[in-house]
Amino acid sequence: MTRPVQPATAPRIAARIAGATLGAILLATGAFAQTAPPTRGPAANGSPAWFMQGSFPDPGGRTSVDANGVVTVLPRPEGAPFAAGARPAAVQGCSHTTVCQNRNGPKRGDMQRVQWEQKLGYRFTYPIQLPAGIGGVPAVALDSKDNLWVFQRKPAGSAQLLRYSSAGKLTRSIGDDVVGHADKAHGMAIDADDNIWVLDTANATAKKVSPDGRLLQTIGVSGQPGDWDEAKGQRLLWEPVMIAFGPKGDIYIAQGHGNESPNVVDSDNPTNNIGASRVLHLDRNGNYIGQWFGHNVGEGKFVNAHALGIDPANGDVWVGDREDYRIVVYNSRGQFLRTMQTRNLVCAIQFDRDGNPWMASGQDGQFLKLTRDGKVVGAVGNGMGIGPGQFIEASYWVFDKQNNMWAGDTSVGRVTRIAK
Repeated sequence: MTRPVQPATAPRIAARIAGATLGAILLATGAFAQTAPPTRGPAANGSPAWFMQGSFPDPGGRTSVDANGVVTVLPRPEGAPFAAGARPAAVQGCSHTTVCQNRNGPKRGDMQRVQWEQKLGYRFTYPIQLPAGIGGVPAVALDSKDNLWVFQRKPAGSAQLLRYSSAGKLTRSIGDDVVGHADKAHGMAIDADDNIWVLDTANATAKKVSPDGRLLQTIGVSGQPGDWDEAKGQRLLWEPVMIAFGPKGDIYIAQGHGNESPNVVDSDNPTNNIGASRVLHLDRNGNYIGQWFGHNVGEGKFVNAHALGIDPANGDVWVGDREDYRIVVYNSRGQFLRTMQTRNLVCAIQFDRDGNPWMASGQDGQFLKLTRDGKVVGAVGNGMGIGPGQFIEASYWVFDKQNNMWAGDTSVGRVTRIAK
């Protein structure tokens, strides 16, 4: 049963109202020309200085990367297919669904992005050579033996799940014949038993794979997105994007793009009449415990539940609502604790080996070290792009035992090692 949530005033709506009121006042006083938002800010209260930087065209995975990590964007011939997971969503009509309210603002390629000055002293290297061919890397993960697992968006027939030794050697490829093809490879995480969990957003599944490459479990029904309704015995996923594990092995699945996608409640599909972004909570064996969801913003509601991290100090669940620029924290039972607004897209959340929270800022192209009240205290990454230390989309990444970071790029086929 869905836990009840109390309505809350949406911070985004409040901000729009405040902005409109301020604009009206300034127009009336002739001071409207002075209302342009700031393009930079000084270091203050423990946070580094910040500035604005433009976007970079998203290659959608059509890249070639050499042994030194140098990226070449490949042209897409007329009529050629998009890279797996990069094809544009079908445009459908939009009537009464709350999705219609979430389509305001500039296009992604036109956005100015907040960048934080880097003072932490990290360096960027590219020790992993991926197999030839197009396809970005939405997620990486490390097992207990220091093997790096890479989940890549590849055309059907090409292995998408790859294992590399600590020396950077490819030691295992798991193909479509074992786990099926992920039409939109997304999040990945490794549990306490070294099983690898991979999420296919388009086909609405979370799959558990053994370290030796056997498919052990599938949550959801491939090709059938829908709402999880335990009372009806209906156990479907709606655009799952990330998975994380609690201290006792509990499973949390963030189903992220629900309110971004068209016609989530206009559909004739009776199994998918809600389609809202949500967090699903299962026990370690996949048995239902609960979920929390709802359209738009507020306690227990999300526009896009894209980031997911478990606080090692207390088991709290940190959820990044990407399109509303906020982190929402719940306890392990899904009870709302607090909201933290951010200046950046919240695409991924991780805790380092010392227990500090970090967030990946997606197409803002940085990894940000945070305090537990959401304040940025450090930044790593050179912004959106394909140059050294840049990311078209900084997303699901991982810390190794030395607190170095390993990161893919959803729209570029390379893996970056970030170390001091």
